[in-house]
This record gives sequence, structure tokens and C-alpha cells, in this order.
Amino acid sequence: MTRTPDQAELNLEIEREVEVDGVGMGILSDGSPYLTLRGLARMCGVDESSIRGITAHWNDDAPPPRVERIKKALRDQGFSKRLPYISIIKDGATHYACTDLVCMAFLEYYAFESKPAVQKAVENYRVLARKTFRDFIYARLGYDPKAAQVLAWERFHERIDLVYDSVPDGYFSIFKETADVQLALIREGACPGCKFIPDSSIGNLWGKEWRGKTLELQFGARIEYDHYFPDSYPQSKSNPQGAHAYPDAARAYFKRWLREAYIAHGLPNYLKTKVADKTLTAPIATATLTAIQKSIGIAPPTRRLGGR
Repeated sequence: MTRTPDQAELNLEIEREVEVDGVGMGILSDGSPYLTLRGLARMCGVDESSIRGITAHWNDDAPPPRVERIKKALRDQGFSKRLPYISIIKDGATHYACTDLVCMAFLEYYAFESKPAVQKAVENYRVLARKTFRDFIYARLGYDPKAAQVLAWERFHERIDLVYDSVPDGYFSIFKETADVQLALIREGACPGCKFIPDSSIGNLWGKEWRGKTLELQFGARIEYDHYFPDSYPQSKSNPQGAHAYPDAARAYFKRWLREAYIAHGLPNYLKTKVADKTLTAPIATATLTAIQKSIGIAPPTRRLGGR
């Protein structure tokens, strides 16, 4: 089975995949629950070949009646993707993921429209009608979608506890002055941590601004201070880290630069790199940028970060 994936799907990975009671299921990196083709077949009470037969004729000019019925059910709910599954390469093998709308459309067909109705599909459709598909998969996998966000909050507060007492009087640190950017990231579902340190990106670009415009002539010299990472960060092994603190006199200039230069231009580029290395999904990156830019009066992006 070959396909041209939607651009947003190129950034998806399999977060977790298991087989529960013979049903293959998992969770994608954007939190979407799914069934494998085999798992969907088991839930529908049919052979996997039946499901594959439907997908094989999905884009026929005149698809078989059962294919058209399932496609219509999906179209009625706004589904317009080229195929009813997402294909993802993991460890050299191709995995096919069928997300909630697709699974429910197949179940509904086998439960109520196929002749005869498939009793297994009827039973499972009723189960999922009582619980959402997402809750059903999350419960089976013991998955807590908020766990990563809780960890991000913990790490953020760990850094606050260390940084707030380490900056010399009369100076400001990049981490403290950009806390609102990191708060927005966490609120939108991004999880800054040891591999995702936004203040490092901001500090690098601000350093170029500082040196390039010889701002020390206007505000005074910046100084180095000892910056510590919490023990939960691998960077802590080389503590203390050398970091720059800037004169309080430059604070207003920095805030204006942060709004007009970094958030307008530097942040979109930074988030694109995080989408490219799969630290962030494109939807979360776009939502984060939209929230931050709207908060300071910048028009939100018109296209999804990482999309064409």
C-alpha cells in the first residue's frame, strides 16, 4: 500500500503501540489514539483482508458500495484525507494507524449496514458509544496525556528556583525575562525540557544583537554569572554554566527587541527547527506561535509551521 501522506502527518511518530486482547492499538506523537489495520479488523469482527480490501479501493473512480458508504460517513464528518490510515515508518517497518473517525466509521458500517450485521462490531460500537474512542485507547494503554506537561511544569519551576537567586543585583537574565514565552509553550502543549531550551535560542540571538550594535556603549557592559541546571537535566553534569546577565538599563530595549524581532521572526524559525527534529508537532508549534503573537498584537501565522 503506497500513499502520499498529508504534510502534517510527516512529523508524526508512534508514541506507544501495544496489543491488548489481540487488538493492536497505540498513540501517535500528537496524542491521537489509533488502531492498527489488524486491530480495526478484530474490533469489527472481520478478517484483516476485508479491511485491506476496502483501503485498496479507497480512491477508485467508482469504488464498491461498501467503500462508498464508509467514505460518505467520513465525508459527513469533515474527513477528506486521501486514505483512511496514516503510514509511519518505525524501526524499518511500516505501521498503519487508523484514528478515531475512521475506526468508528468502519465499526458503524459492519454493525449496522453490512449484510448480515457483524455481532462483534455491534458490541464494540456500543462500548465506544458509551466511552469516547480516545478514552478507550488511553485506558487500555494506561496513558496519561498530561504527564509530559506536568513534567514540563516541574522542570520549569526547578529552573526558576535555581535562576532567581543566581542573577546579580542590577542585572537581568534571559531566562527570567522570557518566562512568559516558556509559559505559553507549556500551556499550548509543548514541553520544554533538557532537549528544548527556548531561552538558549533567545540568548544566542540577543547576544548577536548586543554585540552587533555595541549596546554596551549605551547601557554598560554585560557580565558573566554562574547559571545552574537542575539535577534532572543532563546539562547539570557540567554545572555551573557560563551565562550572561545584562544591565537593568537595557531591560526596556530587550523587551522591545523580544517583541519586534524575536517573537516576530526568531521564534517562528526556532519552532520550525523543533518541528523538523520532531521535538514538537506542527499543530502544537503553530498554536504556540499564534497564542504568543496574538498576545502582543502580531497577526497569527496563516500557515501551519512545518507545513507547505
